[in-house]
Amino acid sequence: MAQQGVYAIVYFAEVIAASVVRGVCTHRFGRRPDDRGPLLERWIMLLAFLAMFVLPLIYALTSWLVWADYRLPIWMGMIGAVLFGIGIWLLWRSHVDLEHAWSAVAEIQQGQRLVMEGVYRHVRHPMYSAHLLWGLGQVLLLQNWVAGPAMLFAQALLLLVRVPREERLLLVEFGDAYRAYMGRTGRFTPRLRPPPNGKNRLSF
Repeated sequence: MAQQGVYAIVYFAEVIAASVVRGVCTHRFGRRPDDRGPLLERWIMLLAFLAMFVLPLIYALTSWLVWADYRLPIWMGMIGAVLFGIGIWLLWRSHVDLEHAWSAVAEIQQGQRLVMEGVYRHVRHPMYSAHLLWGLGQVLLLQNWVAGPAMLFAQALLLLVRVPREERLLLVEFGDAYRAYMGRTGRFTPRLRPPPNGKNRLSF
């Protein structure tokens, strides 16, 4: 039980750190989007908020979810903290590299350029990669079948809905340049090797 409490403290400390990163970067680079995005995406974002904050608080502060607890070796919780920490760094780095091209919703801004430097040199959607690392860290730190995988579940829904839409918008805006960029990068992880014969073979 003490181990679970320590991991919960670590989790919320990293949540605070991630929230500070997002807040500072939003203040520095953010802009008011032209719209609030599709209704489905807004519902999924609400679900993500519940998964990231509300369910973990219920897990940590009440006994309501104790029936769904599981136990992992100590070293797996440590790995969870490291993964979450890498996710926080990647979240910050993604904002810095993207600068004012970032928007809270999927949209193309006037005069927007295609960012292919920094972490975007290897991965097309590193902010989503950061949140996936957050989700993996949550599974290992909050060892509960409800609170643990909640973030990964919400992020999976968001990625299924938003990423194809974002990439369609970018293909319309940047055409062959973005198509070539897709061919040499992965969506959420770097390519281990270039696609054969220069074909545009998408990777995870």
